Amino acid sequence: RTSTVLYSRSLSWIFPGLETFSQMVHEDDYGSFLVNESFIYDFPRFAHRGILLDTSRHYLPLKSILTNLDAMAFNKFNVLHWHIVDDQSFPYQSMYFPELSNKGAYSYNHIYTPTDVRLVIEYARLRGIRVIPEFDTPGHTQSWGKGQKDLLTPCYNGEQPSGSFGPINPIWNSTYDFMNKFFKEISSVFPDDYIHLGGDEVSFDCWKSNPDVKDFMKEQGFGIDYAKLESYYIQKILDIVSSYNKGYMVWQEVFDNKLKPDTVVEVWMANNYAHELSSVTQAGFTAILAAPWYLDYISYGQDWKKYYSVEPRNFPGSEKQKKLLIGGEACLWGEFVDATNLTPRLWPRASAVGERLWSSSNVTDLQDAYKRLSNHRCRMLSPTPLLKAHSQRDI
Repeated sequence: RTSTVLYSRSLSWIFPGLETFSQMVHEDDYGSFLVNESFIYDFPRFAHRGILLDTSRHYLPLKSILTNLDAMAFNKFNVLHWHIVDDQSFPYQSMYFPELSNKGAYSYNHIYTPTDVRLVIEYARLRGIRVIPEFDTPGHTQSWGKGQKDLLTPCYNGEQPSGSFGPINPIWNSTYDFMNKFFKEISSVFPDDYIHLGGDEVSFDCWKSNPDVKDFMKEQGFGIDYAKLESYYIQKILDIVSSYNKGYMVWQEVFDNKLKPDTVVEVWMANNYAHELSSVTQAGFTAILAAPWYLDYISYGQDWKKYYSVEPRNFPGSEKQKKLLIGGEACLWGEFVDATNLTPRLWPRASAVGERLWSSSNVTDLQDAYKRLSNHRCRMLSPTPLLKAHSQRDI
């Protein structure tokens, strides 16, 4: 009599264990499914193994998101970083502020209803995947202003309003009243312990042009250092989110402008990211690495190799610092990605990132990885080819 037994210390580890078992099953030439007798002791190197999907630049249908969650489970990713809104559109349908999507989404057909969001969260949960939403402010918020009056900063041309708007206005009490109610909703809708608050790529030009903002800067003693104004805003948002018993993640610029010590910092700038990781962890912050894994950057050939060859902890610092790096994310930004090319653009390139975040640091042989990745590709959804070869699925 034969049997298969899977032992795990927690329910969350059952899912990758089942995935390992499924990869042991192979089909012989006669159509029989076989499993080699084996004993496997396996565990992930990093706790946070994420995929970022951007549903603002191009709306992704619900089916595409769910299909990607299946692929994530195949590759033992355990975090969906849902960059759900941005400048271009606001597809999240808020219960408290329905005008945000009514006026900020591309159309009424391009929204995620509360039912849709619950489905994504539950579908992910059943595959051992957390869903961390990102609501990026104070920049990347043009779509917010369409449905929430007086939220954005009016820009000026000399002494007159120019008619355009910049980042969220950090000087008005109404801003924080809105954010308090909005994040109260988000905290109840998304059950994860964390919310990603963004904070990247904030242009100060509009703030600098606005006379009310300049007066506020003087009152606060900020001088002409608008990074202090951004920090002022971020600290208030962190306080709001913390009041709902949520942790927070931010992009690295927020660390550069000072922040609360319990914040998780995501390093995304490719230029000298090792130095940034060193600085972030030396300051005692928990870190996540995304910089070398921007999968929306397309190049000819086997670019999976450069993703696979990254050593996340190869940065200056002590062992204590390196333990503060808890994982990484493969990011697929949506400027040139929609439902037609999401799967082949992401897989199996992200599989290389998945193994780097799961396997031991000494698992680095590219030839060995290629053989396994080729076989793994044939098990997946409709991923792009690695090189000239064939798959049983082609027959």
